[in-house]
Amino acid sequence: MFQIIFNAISAAELSGLPKLMQLDLLSDFQLLPNDLDALDGDDRFGRLEREGRKLYRFRAKDYRIYFERCPEGVTVHRILHKNTLGDFLYRSKLPMVADEDEHLGQTRKFWQLIDEGARSGRAG
Repeated sequence: MFQIIFNAISAAELSGLPKLMQLDLLSDFQLLPNDLDALDGDDRFGRLEREGRKLYRFRAKDYRIYFERCPEGVTVHRILHKNTLGDFLYRSKLPMVADEDEHLGQTRKFWQLIDEGARSGRAG
């Protein structure tokens, strides 16, 4: 069975949004099992890689949904507002460039942010 799993942090980030925004984001973020085989070639998804770990980014409205493949389907690690990412890049002293994914993929602090979500476990 294909599942979209939200960890505790991403579930909290989603539930902190107004209900209509939650519905809009979830309606935009529709994945089917066949989509997983084509993630790397699909322009809808950004890709971040570091030390063999691959994370995907989906842009929905003004939000970025960061997820990775798992045996059940996908695990959503973080749901961040696009301005949050700009603030993150600024605080990390990274240049604001067109290829946001490449810079984030090379940033240890970004992966620590993602790992924090992974350690939080699944949402209850």
